[in-house]
Amino acid sequence: MEIGQKVKVFRLRDRVSPPIVKKLGQVGIIQGYKVIDAGIGVVVLFEDNTSTWFFEDEIKPV
Repeated sequence: MEIGQKVKVFRLRDRVSPPIVKKLGQVGIIQGYKVIDAGIGVVVLFEDNTSTWFFEDEIKPV
């Protein structure tokens, strides 16, 4: 996956806060990457100007 690519959140691996759960099914644009203990996360920017990171297996290209 590349920066600038449109992706859709299709699953959540872990328990997360309600604002993140609302992102399920939404489309956003990859803004960057985040180094985490389990590897690399993908930072996604949404239309409402919020961003959060996801594991690569939680999103898919649109």
